Amino acid sequence: HLQKKRRAATARRQHLKSAMLQLAVTEIEREAAAKEVEKQNYLAEHCPPLSLPGSMQELQDLCKKLHAKIESVDEERYDTEVKLQKTTKELEDLSQKLFDLRGKFKRPPLRRVRMSADAMLRALLGSKHKVCMDLRANLKQVKKEDTEKEKDLRDVGDWRKNIEEKSGMEGRKKMFEAGE
Repeated sequence: HLQKKRRAATARRQHLKSAMLQLAVTEIEREAAAKEVEKQNYLAEHCPPLSLPGSMQELQDLCKKLHAKIESVDEERYDTEVKLQKTTKELEDLSQKLFDLRGKFKRPPLRRVRMSADAMLRALLGSKHKVCMDLRANLKQVKKEDTEKEKDLRDVGDWRKNIEEKSGMEGRKKMFEAGE
């Protein structure tokens, strides 16, 4: 019984899907025909049939008129393109503002890259980068000063002698009293 219901539901779904596709195809065909009719109407309105005059002067006048018409249409096209670019830019700005207001900025996953300073400068500056940066070249030389610890180590001398003195409880007591 359950199998029959499933088959019926699947068949109904497939039938509805095919009916929807059929409707969509007819709608697309209807829209294409309407666009074609609209195009023909526009061309008939804006582009009257061309009648070529017989004399040379009339032909030159016709060419001048056509040239003026072409220029005006070209200006219109340019103005519309500029308006379109302006509108597109405004749309992008507004969508960016909307995106910022939502605050759902997803950071792209970043990879760690090990680069030397030279490679980094070369990547940033491109062919302008000619100087090699040796980071250790500009470091200041520091003399090692004798610290008290080192003096103490030199004064101690052989470590085996001190071991016997500091071994056992007496040695610990001496170390504690000396504050070492």
